[in-house]
Amino acid sequence: MIDLMALNWLAILIATAVAFVLGGLWYGPLFGQAWMDALGKTEDDIEPTPMPFVISFFTAALTCIAVAVLMLAVGISTVLGGALFGLAVGIGFIATAMASDCAFCGWGMRLFLIQAGYRVAYSVLMGAIIGAF
Repeated sequence: MIDLMALNWLAILIATAVAFVLGGLWYGPLFGQAWMDALGKTEDDIEPTPMPFVISFFTAALTCIAVAVLMLAVGISTVLGGALFGLAVGIGFIATAMASDCAFCGWGMRLFLIQAGYRVAYSVLMGAIIGAF
């Protein structure tokens, strides 16, 4: 049984914040236009509201907590080990589940790569940050 009090909550908070900031960069200057093109939308089609940002923050936090719990359970406590663990989680669980969604929802490969790429990248960062602590 994992003791949630044994988790490094500061590392989890920092990793969650880093993932959230990465999302702003990813869907902004890095891939924002490609993402909108893949969605078939323009900036005028997107009405910004706080709810997607709130949901994104909390889902990143839950992912980070899960990564921290799993890393504690298997005894990973280095930056490299955490980054590799995050890569395994990102590709092995998140991207593969998203590939199934992609197939059923009819997303194009470009949209899948942007969406899954973000989650794999943030999983790597989460693992590295948690491993650093």
